[in-house]
Amino acid sequence: MRRPLKRKTALHPDFTYNSVKVAKFINCIMERGKKNTARKIVYDTFHILKEKGDPVEIFETAIRNVEPSVEVRSRRVGGANYQVPVEVRAERRLALAIRWIIEAAQNRKGMPMHKKLADELLLASKKEGEAIKRRENTHKMAEANKAFAHFAW
Repeated sequence: MRRPLKRKTALHPDFTYNSVKVAKFINCIMERGKKNTARKIVYDTFHILKEKGDPVEIFETAIRNVEPSVEVRSRRVGGANYQVPVEVRAERRLALAIRWIIEAAQNRKGMPMHKKLADELLLASKKEGEAIKRRENTHKMAEANKAFAHFAW
């Protein structure tokens, strides 16, 4: 008998932009429970993006561009490990996109976090930058291993 599925708690949209994705982004930026600091970083980032256009629109475009559609998962078959390409669920797709954008921004040096984040979001919305490279690498891996797609479960 299968165990019951865990209930996901619904995330409330953030105050300023009334978006659930922005609220999730703030939660992912947050470290050590410092949500106000995370909010300040994200809102400062959006303030910078406001000069280029609608910040929420740029953010949504960046997320959409970075989201991977396929990834590889390790699968053990007959003593050998295969990298099996699998389609990514929508929830995980969003989580990966947010994580990759934040990591790409953190890896930049010599600027405050809100500026690094703004730069990375702008690049991602133009289909450039580290996060997009990460997505391309993931897609290439899946493409290279599509011969093992019949092992998908």
